[in-house]
Amino acid sequence: MRSLGSDGELIIDDDLKAKLMENPYSADIGELNRRILRFADKLTMQAHTTTQEYIDELKEAGMSEAMIHDIVQVAAYFNYINRLADGLGVELEDES
Repeated sequence: MRSLGSDGELIIDDDLKAKLMENPYSADIGELNRRILRFADKLTMQAHTTTQEYIDELKEAGMSEAMIHDIVQVAAYFNYINRLADGLGVELEDES
């Protein structure tokens, strides 16, 4: 279950978090969110296979130009930062 807290923060219950960590594609997140995940995955693993036909399919599924643009921007940024950190041997900080 997802809801917004009083400060507008998205709250996701532990069951949904566990399902998302196990297999995000089978979690109960709705078809549009599943398509967003697939698109982000495609951009990460096979960006070169993205065609105008694929973009048109996303639009037909309910995504706007702005939404598609935002997904590409976020995926590209995270891919860039991860590759930069990996390439420089940056290690994660201990959260404890």
